Amino acid sequence: MMNGDEPMREMRRLSRPVRWEIRLGVRVFSVEIIPELADHARAVLNEEGYGGVHVLAGNGYKGWPEHSPFNAIIVTCAPETVPRALVDQLREGGRMILPVGIGSKRLVLLKKTHNEILQEDDIAVTFVPMVHEKQE
Repeated sequence: MMNGDEPMREMRRLSRPVRWEIRLGVRVFSVEIIPELADHARAVLNEEGYGGVHVLAGNGYKGWPEHSPFNAIIVTCAPETVPRALVDQLREGGRMILPVGIGSKRLVLLKKTHNEILQEDDIAVTFVPMVHEKQE
């Protein structure tokens, strides 16, 4: 069970369960690679009374290390492989759920236990791909 001291991040969108957790005082950190969408999300969340949600315009592959470690990371877009930076940002006992793959994707569940990562591949899913930053 989570309390208000446990940081949690969901990338790309806030689901109904996350909205309930926000109401219960869970801190949520969201990373959006498109700055205009991050600005819009911040404005809408504040307008709807979710001022406790922190939105970063940044690269989801890198996560948000300044606020780690996290008890839970929920990724709602699909990287090709599990981003190591996100694994590194999990607290001991922390969990992550994310779709992984190119083309055909699987929902992957991770748990960090004794500095080891336990990975369980779950059902086939369809998600938008995770976007990399533009190389200049």
